[in-house]
Amino acid sequence: MARKKIEVKIKNYGIYSQWDKESKNLPKIVEFTKKVPAKLNIEFGYTLNIKKAKGTKLSFRIEHPPFKDSNGNIAPAFVGEEYINSNDYNFFLGDTIWEPIEDKIGPWRLQTFIDNATVADITIHIVNEQSDK
Repeated sequence: MARKKIEVKIKNYGIYSQWDKESKNLPKIVEFTKKVPAKLNIEFGYTLNIKKAKGTKLSFRIEHPPFKDSNGNIAPAFVGEEYINSNDYNFFLGDTIWEPIEDKIGPWRLQTFIDNATVADITIHIVNEQSDK
């Protein structure tokens, strides 16, 4: 029997409530936007709803402005993967701003892939509030 076509819908993107990564609950959308102010601990990203993909591998990548890691090297893109565990799966991909804030300003490209095919690709711009007014 042929596999059903996987359905992916971007539910929302922008600024979210703080996310507890240990919780099963995803963060709540606060504001739909692709322009996020550079504020400490602000949560941003997107939420997907994925149907008909149980058991499939999902991978993600976050490309960010060049900032240094704890060893003083330019941090690589954030990447990861997980398996979709239901046929009606919600997924949040995002990040938050931490000190120093200045090196987090710029474009953050968030991508999600299923079976190596791109299913979501959104760039969110972290902007300096003072220069944006």
